[in-house]
Amino acid sequence: MVHRQEIDGYPGTLADLAQALGDLRYDALASFLRALAAKLEADADADAGRSRPRLSGELNLAAEAVERAWRICAPRMGE
Repeated sequence: MVHRQEIDGYPGTLADLAQALGDLRYDALASFLRALAAKLEADADADAGRSRPRLSGELNLAAEAVERAWRICAPRMGE
C-alpha cells in the first residue's frame, strides 16, 4: 500500500479538507467519522498481523476516539 500526502481528485489542501469536513451536517459528519473509525480499525488489525503492536494499539485508540466523537454527534443528528 502506498500512503499518499494528498487526496487524489481533491484540489484543496488538507487544512481545507479538515474545514470542509468540520462544516458538514451532524448526520453526514457522523457517517464520515464511523467510516474513518472502521478504516483505522482495519489498519490496526493489519498492523497487528505485521507484528507492529504499538502502531496497532495507537490506531485502535484513534478509532475509539473517533467513535466517542460520533456518539457526541449522534444526539444532534436531527438539527
